[in-house]
Amino acid sequence: MSNPEIRTPDDVPENDESLSRDLATEFANNLNMQDMGGSEKQQSASNAKDWALLKNPKIHNERLEAIRHKKGYVIDMDGVIYHGTKLLPGAKELVEFLNHNNKKYLFLTNNSAPTPRELQQKLSRLGIEVTEDHFFTAGQATAEFLSSQSPNGGTCYVIGEPGLAYALYDKGFFMNDHNPDYVVLGEGPSYNYEKLSKAVQLVCNGAKLIATNLDVENLDSKGNKIPSCGAFTACVELVTRTKAFFCGKPSALIMRYAQRVLGLSRLETCIIGDRMDTDIVAGISSEIDPVLVLSGVTSMEELSLFAYRPYLILGGVYEIPTESKDNKHTVSESDMEAASRRASYL
Repeated sequence: MSNPEIRTPDDVPENDESLSRDLATEFANNLNMQDMGGSEKQQSASNAKDWALLKNPKIHNERLEAIRHKKGYVIDMDGVIYHGTKLLPGAKELVEFLNHNNKKYLFLTNNSAPTPRELQQKLSRLGIEVTEDHFFTAGQATAEFLSSQSPNGGTCYVIGEPGLAYALYDKGFFMNDHNPDYVVLGEGPSYNYEKLSKAVQLVCNGAKLIATNLDVENLDSKGNKIPSCGAFTACVELVTRTKAFFCGKPSALIMRYAQRVLGLSRLETCIIGDRMDTDIVAGISSEIDPVLVLSGVTSMEELSLFAYRPYLILGGVYEIPTESKDNKHTVSESDMEAASRRASYL
């Protein structure tokens, strides 16, 4: 039997948002149908439970409604809000839903290259207006961690982009390529043989190895896989026979920082991401309900590779926004203040 024709959001004009959203839904449904193929009868009980989080109307809708009632949202960016310079369907509507219903939210990215201001400007160019305090990067988490280890600051040899360097400077750390306290590896295209060799030598001489995240690959604007921080970190680890300490997802450390920024408890917060090995496990290890979106690097077939599953699976963030005449998803100021007080005692 021939596969059904799949249309994608690229097939419509950029200004036709409603049609783009409809096509995104159609695309996800058709893709999932093809992924299942003719093997539905051979699915294991575990596979069936994975698919139920996406396809079973009762389970899917009940859990989706529970997510809509959360007070706080930790949201990944790459593969969730955008791919490269392309906004993903439903991203703008999600932010409008959160703002309209007085939700707290934080864009949490493992990308250490940009500053919060640069991320704010990027979303602005894509049509989403949010303030700078809605962003937190793995670079900031790394700087927070090093500051807790060395309150008076220190020195670092850094391979990465300005966003990481600025975060470290802000916490009292300065660049040193001779005898630094730390070797810090981040994101960016500046890696080369000379810099990696230098990092290896400094770690062998006693510098502590820190990685902003352990993502092995990422996606470029065309959807192609490219090496990420974890791939370069593995190179240094193998040669030096050391293990890096990483500060980004799935570390519970960055999730704790995010909760501190939101001022909410884990029960009133969810995390939305596209990676099983970072976003979803970060939520599980922090006891924050994790939502997987299939608009990024993870496909349904890959779920069987993991010993854990998300709380909910969505085709994309376009499934979350909804209009409610009775404002049942709106958080009142008094409820939010009470939630913040509860979190302060945790």
